[in-house]
Amino acid sequence: MADEIILLDFWPSMFGMKVRIALAEKGLKYEYRDEDLFNKGPLLLEMNPIHKKIPVLIHNGLKDKSPLLPSDPYHRAQARFWADYIDKKLHLLGKRLWRTKGEEQEANKKEYIECLKLLEGELGDKPYFGGENFGFVDVNLMPYFSWLYVFEIAANFSIEAECPKLITWAKRCMEKESVSTSLPDRQKLYDFFLQLKKWHGIE
Repeated sequence: MADEIILLDFWPSMFGMKVRIALAEKGLKYEYRDEDLFNKGPLLLEMNPIHKKIPVLIHNGLKDKSPLLPSDPYHRAQARFWADYIDKKLHLLGKRLWRTKGEEQEANKKEYIECLKLLEGELGDKPYFGGENFGFVDVNLMPYFSWLYVFEIAANFSIEAECPKLITWAKRCMEKESVSTSLPDRQKLYDFFLQLKKWHGIE
């Protein structure tokens, strides 16, 4: 297993999608192992004994070809800031969108749209968040866009109407093979979402 790369993942995971996009962008071949999160495998428990979460990337050192972070320290810090904002703010708001109803959902929807508008402002007129090149922030945000179809149906709204530039950016990203081959089909995600609601006892 000296040069082997193994990814322990769960196909609808936004965090796993990020790793899949990054590996594809870097042109790295890997073995994909889909985990049953209700019956976690021994390798996952061995490699991540504390948190027991996916994704887990098992490797023996990776060469940094096609770096996703900018070389300039200031721009690198900015990229990390926005990626952290996406992971903490957008992820939480997305969960709240489908777990709530009525006025509470409306308030969450408003906050979610404000969050996306802030990101749209950061994107500006650039083709990608880092400028001319697809990079770290793009990798972090695209998996959330794969879930948009689910969120739009769950909370009855249109992202395209609210944030047209972000939709144009997402379509541009989807033209990249590293992205289009790493994200699941949206109908498959929606079917999974319906199961998820049942598991959580949400009608």
